[in-house]
Order: sequence, then structure tokens, then C-alpha cells
Amino acid sequence: MFRHVVLFRWIDGADDESKAAVAAGLRALPEVIDTIRDYRFGADAGVNDGNYDYAVVADFDDEAGYVVYRDHPAHRQLIAERIAPLLEERVAVQYLATDPTA
Repeated sequence: MFRHVVLFRWIDGADDESKAAVAAGLRALPEVIDTIRDYRFGADAGVNDGNYDYAVVADFDDEAGYVVYRDHPAHRQLIAERIAPLLEERVAVQYLATDPTA
């Protein structure tokens, strides 16, 4: 399994309506990008200081499936129209996820 993890830090003043629009856009992606195997996202729980504000974790069968997602027009449009205007900082990693019980 190929996993993509991205963390966002929102700009000061990012409003709840705009953040909800990001979540709605993310929620729609698995319906239009068939290479997504599992898709989880949400706001930081606020337990620890200094955390990022939002996380997305996406699983794919392989790197090629991730690249389809990365470059898909619906994903690119969501980034440009809803995420980028709120974004102060972004970090990401992609890795081959292993089963810890194997």
C-alpha cells in the first residue's frame, strides 16, 4: 500500500465556512478518483500545542495510483480554489506502508 499524508496550517482568520468547504471538497474526491483506496481527514483535536490544524491521509494500491490522485483535475481544483487561499504552511510525505503484524 502506498500512503500519502499531508498536514495543513491555516492562515490566521481562516473562517469556519471556508474550512467546511475544504472538508466537503475532500469528501467528494473518492467518488471521482477511483485509485483512492482509503481516505481520512480532519481537524486537529487540540490536545497538543504546536500541531498543524488539519490532516489528510490517503491510501492507494501503488505509486501510480497516488500520481493519478495527485494530478487529477478535481484534486487540483480543490487545492487551487479552497485549500490554497487558507494555507499558511503545508508538509507532506508519501511512503510504502507496511503491515506491522506481517
